[in-house]
Amino acid sequence: MRRRGGEILKKIMKFLTVTAAVAELLFAAVLGTANYFTPDSYTVAEGGSLKWCSGAFSLMRDGKKNVSVSAGGRFPKTYQATLMLCNAIPVKTVRVNVVDKTCVVLSGKPFGIKMFTNGVVVVGLADIQTESGVCNPASDAGLCVGDVITAINGKTMESNIDVEKAVEASNGDTEVFTVRENGQKRDITVQPVRAESDGLYKVGLWVRDSTAGIGTLTYYDPSTDYFAGLGHGICDSDTGQLMPLLSGDIVSVAINGITKGQRGTPGELHGYFSSDNAMGSLSANVACGVFGRLNRSIQGTAVKIGMKQDVKPGAVKILTTIQGSAPQYYDAQIERINYRDDVQSKNIVLHVTDPKLLSQTGGIVQGMSGSPIVQNGMLVGAVTHVFVNDPERGYGIFAEKMLMETRSVSAREKRLAS
Repeated sequence: MRRRGGEILKKIMKFLTVTAAVAELLFAAVLGTANYFTPDSYTVAEGGSLKWCSGAFSLMRDGKKNVSVSAGGRFPKTYQATLMLCNAIPVKTVRVNVVDKTCVVLSGKPFGIKMFTNGVVVVGLADIQTESGVCNPASDAGLCVGDVITAINGKTMESNIDVEKAVEASNGDTEVFTVRENGQKRDITVQPVRAESDGLYKVGLWVRDSTAGIGTLTYYDPSTDYFAGLGHGICDSDTGQLMPLLSGDIVSVAINGITKGQRGTPGELHGYFSSDNAMGSLSANVACGVFGRLNRSIQGTAVKIGMKQDVKPGAVKILTTIQGSAPQYYDAQIERINYRDDVQSKNIVLHVTDPKLLSQTGGIVQGMSGSPIVQNGMLVGAVTHVFVNDPERGYGIFAEKMLMETRSVSAREKRLAS
């Protein structure tokens, strides 16, 4: 009996050990999952508190749970706090940004962009036929697609024509190209050659100095007179890289046609610049959109910005314009949300459900980028991309990211002006 009792006790102890190990693994998995899928930073309005995912997550600072936060001075102010699971289990240390209570004016109107680059962008390389054979001096010297030419022999290059004239005037002498790549400048020595076709000196480059297009204005910030649009940066169509902004304007646009989106072929809004008078000037072209200052205020509905922890899967409205210049609301659903901080403009997976919008556009089309996404009366995001193989679905960016960039651009330009 004793032996049998001892065996039973051993089995119980083994069972408890295994159970504890499994529980420990499950606990570690839960914490790991919570750590991965929760943001590393939160933005909270002054006097507010964070209770996220139906209260499952909260903040602890200085031993106090769900405390109201206050900047206690100039905005924004940042401090560290502990993200808690069920008010009891610490998940990780996070950054909390405290901002003033912010309202912006919704737009949803189409706008045209005229943008000039800061330097001249290399968008292609082409071989040159000479009397001695085929060559490409630019490639041989180390110039690459995506490089930005800022100067030749110390002279600033602002346009395609500047580059063309500088090379043609070389008479075959070597020239020093100053280029910018990933924010770093370097000098490259290039030997122009005489083309057999027209006798002109060339180096074998295709370059671009400007771009133009149509997008959607997301909002106007009346506290700064700055606007935000697109929800993603303007990239060169050949290189896929952000166009370096020198200057640019935005103008009014009227939509007069639609190419309906189909599986495998993105649709597109067609329009014309309805006025040559600039609505505003561009100040920044960055990963989360284009930003600048308006020449005049715009009329619209003032709403609060919803922070990323306020965004929930479920019903939303998209404010966009598919005819003329008057925006309308259309139904959609947020299907998935990616709260990770390293995700740029693809935070929200959006599914268009509005029958009218689907019948006319097929879903999300080019030109709708920047269209406001409204949930529970707050601006929570903006449309950014369409799924090429499923035009009913696309991505959106958190409105919070665009707001923070608006404030950053405004503050930077105020410092430069002072």
